[in-house]
Amino acid sequence: MSVLERIRGGLIVSVQAWPGSAIDEPAVIAAMAAAAIANGAVGVRVQGVRNVSAVRERVDAPIIGLIKRAYEGFEPYITPTEREVRSLLACGADIVAFDATARTRPEQATMEGIVAAILDAEKLAMADCATSADALCAQAVGAQIVASTLCGYTRETEGHRLPALDLVAEMRELESFVICEGGVHTPEQAVAALEAGADAVVVGTAITNIDWLVREFSVPMDNWRTR
Repeated sequence: MSVLERIRGGLIVSVQAWPGSAIDEPAVIAAMAAAAIANGAVGVRVQGVRNVSAVRERVDAPIIGLIKRAYEGFEPYITPTEREVRSLLACGADIVAFDATARTRPEQATMEGIVAAILDAEKLAMADCATSADALCAQAVGAQIVASTLCGYTRETEGHRLPALDLVAEMRELESFVICEGGVHTPEQAVAALEAGADAVVVGTAITNIDWLVREFSVPMDNWRTR
């Protein structure tokens, strides 16, 4: 069965941690990934070479790998150059996620070059998009997967309601494999994403970000105590 068929219709859990968090350790990330797969997730999305490598040792489910790396003077930071692509291909990622917006990339990188590097390794390219125009451009250069990941996180889409079900519906018209990612915090929203045309749904913060989850409880309780 192909990787796309393995994840079709399913839940992909983004297993990431805030920098400096107590859970920002490869062994912890790998354990959470294994727990996600054991409880019904069809795949995981993981950031960083050390984490992808650790997860690969624990699970045989599809891994979406990415590297978040900021380059001074440039906005794209999700696998922004071919350098990050090569690192991910070497550590076991089945799918490589990258910034598919029209924003200028560092090191004169292009979306064509990034996608070509992924396809040359016979892996899948996942375009993290902000708009349907991004998805169309990514599809045109060979990306097999388009996702709503960056909608609401670019200047052009700032303030967009999440999850971006309208964008999912627009991308569905492209007849690519569509992933809804971003702002999915409830099971009902995940089902709504499928109904809007998503082939799979990524959920991260609501499942694996213990720092965010604890603050959702602790902050209002602290406010109540100090009022």
